[in-house]
Amino acid sequence: MSKDKINLKIITQQKVVYDAEVAAFYTTAEDGMIGILPNHLPLICPLKVGITKVVADKNDKEPIFFTTIGGILQFKDNVAVILTDLAEKGTDIDETRAKEAYERAKAKLAAHAEKTEILRAQFALSKAIARITAAKRGR
Repeated sequence: MSKDKINLKIITQQKVVYDAEVAAFYTTAEDGMIGILPNHLPLICPLKVGITKVVADKNDKEPIFFTTIGGILQFKDNVAVILTDLAEKGTDIDETRAKEAYERAKAKLAAHAEKTEILRAQFALSKAIARITAAKRGR
């Protein structure tokens, strides 16, 4: 592997969603967006529901977007692994279904249900927003 590339793997319990050498990537850490370039210092950080943007090549004008639903990022020696509960490539997301899930989650929040239902609805809403965003950017 060259020193100007990162070997990025996005992995769920079911499968390896992405495995390639990339120029850079940006993901949603617990403290906000984080960007990783080649030769970054070693890092382990928790992720929250959000988007991961992958820049395959420095000259690439079309990044690849993924939803990443929580998890952990580990980076060392230009090898990055994102272990996540769920990851989907933006171009694979059914935007209509994601919007329907968004509306259902908003309706549950508006119903002022029990605290556990509110937490579930907030998570579903975050997940739907991430999916819609990745789908729109993935086009």
